[in-house]
Amino acid sequence: MHPAPRALRRAALAVVLLAAAVSCAPQPEASDRPSASGGNTCEKGELATRASGRLTIATDEPAYEPWFKDDDPANGKGFESAVAYAVARQLGYGKDKVVWQTVPFNKAFAPGEKTFDFDINQVSVSAERKKAVDFSSGYYDVRQAVVALKGTKASKATSIAGLKGLKLGAQVGTTSLASIEDVVKPAQGAAAFAKNDQAKSALKNRQVDAIVVDLPTAFYITGAEVTNATIVGQFENQGGTPEQFGLVLDKGSALTSCVTDAVDALRKDGTLAKVEKQWLSDAVDAPVLK
Repeated sequence: MHPAPRALRRAALAVVLLAAAVSCAPQPEASDRPSASGGNTCEKGELATRASGRLTIATDEPAYEPWFKDDDPANGKGFESAVAYAVARQLGYGKDKVVWQTVPFNKAFAPGEKTFDFDINQVSVSAERKKAVDFSSGYYDVRQAVVALKGTKASKATSIAGLKGLKLGAQVGTTSLASIEDVVKPAQGAAAFAKNDQAKSALKNRQVDAIVVDLPTAFYITGAEVTNATIVGQFENQGGTPEQFGLVLDKGSALTSCVTDAVDALRKDGTLAKVEKQWLSDAVDAPVLK
């Protein structure tokens, strides 16, 4: 058997030396290694946030009541401000470690990289939006509501039957319009509008007797936009999974599972219900139309 060529012997020696070097190299600490699932380890106060040691939360401006108070998300007052800080605490970030950022509503769930860790702005979870962003589990169950001008026949309705003879309107492609067609089943066809702004204008101009929107939007309309309107009532959820607001995160964010765990814990320990009762008592008390 002939001796191996010199080049081949050198190559073999290099492989041996490389293997020895790798075996002696310092191994990463357990906390530095990715979790078994490949995601964030959710260690409190040490998440892979946009700014190290801080949690960046976004919402729109102005920040309306009852979701926020005095147009100041950072004061901890209002339902969504309170929820945001509760989630932050659950993740290990005190109030002094939270940074607020202004992001327009539609931009929050539009495709593209986000500048925030999560956004809280009455964004309903939907399959379509999930194509562009991640959502936490729901932090608020949404119901559809009827809005009418004060003093009108529509404003005095106390049941679904009392709505059947009215001209109702809602934005096209929404669960609001579906509620008119599937729940109320009015005698005349519903008016479908391209945008809620058009539905509100039709209400103000008395082109429709009432409009249907989600309950939070109803609060916004009657509180800030059409102040001579009132919330007639809300519909019960119609089977299946209720419509929910979720926290918005960047698509594929390492924080999604951690934030979801935080929301789930707050729901389980009663924090979400307590905050809802404190800041959305009107929503809870809005009459249910049956």
